[in-house]
Amino acid sequence: MGLFDRAFRVLRANLNGMVNQAEDPAKVLEQTLVDMEANLLQLRQAVAQAIATQKRTERQRDQAQATAQEWYNRAELALRKGDEETARQALTRRQTTLEAAQAMEAQREQQRQVVGTMKDNMHRLEIKIAEAKTKKDLYIARARSAEASQRLQEMIGGFSTGGAKAAFDQMEQRVLDLEARSEALKDLSGDSLERQFVALEGGPTPVDQELEAMKARLGGVAPSPEGLPPAS
Repeated sequence: MGLFDRAFRVLRANLNGMVNQAEDPAKVLEQTLVDMEANLLQLRQAVAQAIATQKRTERQRDQAQATAQEWYNRAELALRKGDEETARQALTRRQTTLEAAQAMEAQREQQRQVVGTMKDNMHRLEIKIAEAKTKKDLYIARARSAEASQRLQEMIGGFSTGGAKAAFDQMEQRVLDLEARSEALKDLSGDSLERQFVALEGGPTPVDQELEAMKARLGGVAPSPEGLPPAS
């Protein structure tokens, strides 16, 4: 039936729209269920109307059959009374009424088949809606997972080929430069101060001691014991 086919066309169109337009899958599925249930309601109303039409046809058929029987009884009565012409006219009316009853019966049978098909389609749509409700959460979870995977791949692709990686590399180089400058300043300032303390706290160097010994030997002046180098 048309309503049944439209319900599934709506479902396919909405699911395709979710994929092609990156819509919220939860909203799409909810709206799809709303549309399917609206179509189901229309189909139920159409079935109810078809059943009502079928029953009305059945009543009209029964009434025509009863009228035909009544004309038959009248014809029989007229024939008993010896009025053959009136009996003939009554039988003619009976025949016309029987033909109408037969046409109504054929129409009722056709309506019965239509109602049966509509009921089958309605039952199929009810099953599809029940399945959609059951699988809705699964579809939403799968869609969310696919979206998250897509965003992750886009982030990875953008980091490896776009400006994000360049920005991180530039920041890393800047940090390394700052660290190198800090170490250089530390070495410079620490070296000068350290030399001053060594000069203040340290005694004569081996060179100074050797120089004093040489001066004493050349000048005939004995160096002080603490200034001489150890005997070889």
